Amino acid sequence: MSKEAKKETKEKIILGIDPGTTVMGYGLILTEGKKYKLLQYGVIHLKKYETHELKLKKIFERITGIIDEFLPDTVALEAPFHGVNIQSMLKLGRAQGVAMAAALAREIPITEYSPKKVKQSVTGNGNASKEQVAAMLQTLFDLTEIPKLLDATDALAVALCHHFHEGRVQTRGRNAGWKSFIDENPDRIKK
Repeated sequence: MSKEAKKETKEKIILGIDPGTTVMGYGLILTEGKKYKLLQYGVIHLKKYETHELKLKKIFERITGIIDEFLPDTVALEAPFHGVNIQSMLKLGRAQGVAMAAALAREIPITEYSPKKVKQSVTGNGNASKEQVAAMLQTLFDLTEIPKLLDATDALAVALCHHFHEGRVQTRGRNAGWKSFIDENPDRIKK
């Protein structure tokens, strides 16, 4: 779909990315108002590349290719969690930076979300497991099966998190509660 056609219908494409240096997940959703549907999700396998530099090059090439194919309006990334291993954190940060550079090279806005915020947005539990996130996405998108590599569903969750938070003022207090959530999201309540 061309950018012009999307503007006329107010549809948006969100590319969600779960950064990684062994496997990087991506998920694309099409949104219109509060509605959303899955376009594609998958993983970029990086383990086979011998050097970190080559992995970074492949990340840039693949993310740029996905951007050029789907023309997303925005990119949402999962922010790196704070780990113990500094070398791993550095490599993960570089992978995230290269994915960001691919979006910036195409002048696409970027938003980052913490893993906890993504889990909270999709499952209602900021401490949910990857499996719980994947199971919720299976329900929300009517997926026939959950992929073996959960990096794909993590990236899809990031895109959906961005959709749920897009256009909202992010200064709302932490204790807004379920009543506020229900008032703001009546379409997410099943009766």
